[in-house]
Amino acid sequence: MTPDQIAVIGLILVMFALFAWNKWRYDVVAVIALVALVALDAILGGEKLVEEPKRVLEGFGHPAVVTVAAVLIISRALRNSGVVDQISRSVMPFTKNQLPHILSLSLVVMVLSAFMNNVGALALMLPVALKTAVDRQRSPTILLLPMAFASILGGMMTMIGTPPNIIIASLRAELTGEPAFGLFDFSPVGGLVAVAGLLFIVLVGWR
Repeated sequence: MTPDQIAVIGLILVMFALFAWNKWRYDVVAVIALVALVALDAILGGEKLVEEPKRVLEGFGHPAVVTVAAVLIISRALRNSGVVDQISRSVMPFTKNQLPHILSLSLVVMVLSAFMNNVGALALMLPVALKTAVDRQRSPTILLLPMAFASILGGMMTMIGTPPNIIIASLRAELTGEPAFGLFDFSPVGGLVAVAGLLFIVLVGWR
C-alpha cells in the first residue's frame, strides 16, 4: 500500500472512531475529516488526494445540502405551529389495540418523511410514541423500530424525502441534459415499495 492509501484508510478509521465516541457532533467530525484530508494531501505531496483543494468546500452549496437545510427549517416550523400536536391527538383513538397502534404511528411517520427530513419526522413523533406506549402499557421497542423503518420508506416517495433522491434528480439534468426529476416523479415506484414495506412491518416485522 502506498502512503496515500494508508493515510486515507487511517483518516476513515479515525473518523469512524470519533463517530462511535459520540462526544462531538457528526457534522463537526465530517468537517474535521474534510480539512484533515486537504492537510494530508499537502503534507504527503504524492498522488493527489484532492483534485482542487480550493473547491473543497463547494459541496456545502450543492442543491441537496440547501434543500435538506430548508426541510429542517420546515420541520421546526411544523413543530412550533402545533401541527404535530394536532396529529398526536388524531392518532390517540387508534392506539387501543397493538396493530392499529403500530400502523397509525408508522403511517404518520411515513407520510411526514415524504415531505420533510426522515430523521426529523421520526423525532417529531418520538414523544407521541413514548407517551402512548406508557399509556397502553406496551414496550416502546414495538413502536419505535417500525417507525424508524417507516421513516426510511417514506423518504423514498418524493424527491425531497431523502438527500440521495435530491442528488439523483440534479445529476439527471447535469449528465443527460433532460429536466431534473420533479417532486413526485419517485412516487409511483417509491410509493408502492413504501406501502408494501409498511404492511410487512405492521403485520410481520414488529415480531
